[in-house]
Amino acid sequence: MHEPQGRADDDVILSIEDIAVHFPLGGGLLGREKRLLRAVDGVDLSLRRGECLGLVGESGSGKSTVALSILGLLTPTRGRIVVDGQVVTNRQSGDRKALARIVQMVFQDPYASLNPRQTVRRTLEDPLRVHGVTAKSEIEDRVGTMLRHVGLRPEQSGRYPHEFSGGQRQRIGIARALILNPKIVICDEPVSALDVSIRAQIINLLLELKDTLGLSFIMISHDLGVVEHMSDRVAVMYLGRIVENGHWREIFERPAHPYTQALIAAIPDPLRHAPLATTGGDLPNPLNPPNGCGFSPRCRHAEALCRREPGPVLETRRDGHAVRCWRSDEIAAQARLATTEGRLNVR
Repeated sequence: MHEPQGRADDDVILSIEDIAVHFPLGGGLLGREKRLLRAVDGVDLSLRRGECLGLVGESGSGKSTVALSILGLLTPTRGRIVVDGQVVTNRQSGDRKALARIVQMVFQDPYASLNPRQTVRRTLEDPLRVHGVTAKSEIEDRVGTMLRHVGLRPEQSGRYPHEFSGGQRQRIGIARALILNPKIVICDEPVSALDVSIRAQIINLLLELKDTLGLSFIMISHDLGVVEHMSDRVAVMYLGRIVENGHWREIFERPAHPYTQALIAAIPDPLRHAPLATTGGDLPNPLNPPNGCGFSPRCRHAEALCRREPGPVLETRRDGHAVRCWRSDEIAAQARLATTEGRLNVR
C-alpha cells in the first residue's frame, strides 16, 4: 500500500479505475498460438463507506476476478485500485498483509472454506496472531465477542467444523472475516450453498453486522433476489465489463440494458406476469468473444450497429445510472412502461 495519488473523495472507501485482468494462454514447446483470456476488461467501480454494492452476473462474467484483485490475490494487467485512500500494489507481501486488515472475504462454501482439523478458536485466533495480537486475554476477548456478534456462544469455540450445521459454519466464516475489524467485506455468493430456510437468517445477520460495525459490503451473486434485498447500488457484469450500474431501485424497476432485464425477469416472483425480457444461449467464450457488443448474439434488441461496434462508454447520468448499450434509452422507456402497467413488480 502506498501514499494516495491525487484527490480522493472522503466518502469513497474503494475506487476501481479501469482495471483489466488478462491471462495469456497457449504457446510453449508445441508452437501453439498464444491467446488472451480477458477475464476483466476495463472495469470502473466505487464503494462508499457504509454502503453495500451488489455485483451481479452469470458465472464467468468476471465478478470473482474483480474480488481477487481487490484482495491483492491477482495483479491487474492495467488500472489501479485505491483502498481507503491508498493505492494498492499487489506484488508486495507487506502490502498484502496490510490490505488484509482492511478488506476480508466471506466465501461461498462454508463446508470447504473452514479447516476441518482446526477448532473454531484456532480458526479465529490465527489471523489475530499473524497480525500482531499476542496477549492471551485480548485474543480470548476478541474471539468471544466476535462469536457473540454472529450468534454463536463463546463456549462453542472448542468444537470442530463438522460439529456445526451449514448455517453455523457460515457464521464462523463471517466471524473469521470480521475478526481483524476490516472496513470492507466481500461476500462471494455467501448463501448459495445453504438451505433456503437458512438463507434469510444469514442475510439478516450480514445486514445487522453492516450497521452495527459500520462495514462496507460488496455482495457478489448471480441471485438478484439476494442482491435486491441487501444492496444500495448494483453493478451488472457481462463478459468482463460493467454493462449497467446504478441505485438498486433504478436497476430493479427501470433496467435499461437488455441483459439486466433478462436477469430480473428470471427472479422467481409469483406477482410478476409475463417476463419483461428473455435471453437464450450461454455466455460467449471469453477467448473468442463476439464482434461488437458482447451481448448482441443473445439480445432481441440487437441491430447491425450492435454487432459491429462495442457498447458505448459507460457514462454516469445525473441520477447516478450508467448503461453500456446503444439502445438504452428505448429499452429504458419500455421498462418504465412495464413498471407503470404492473408487469415488473419487484421489492
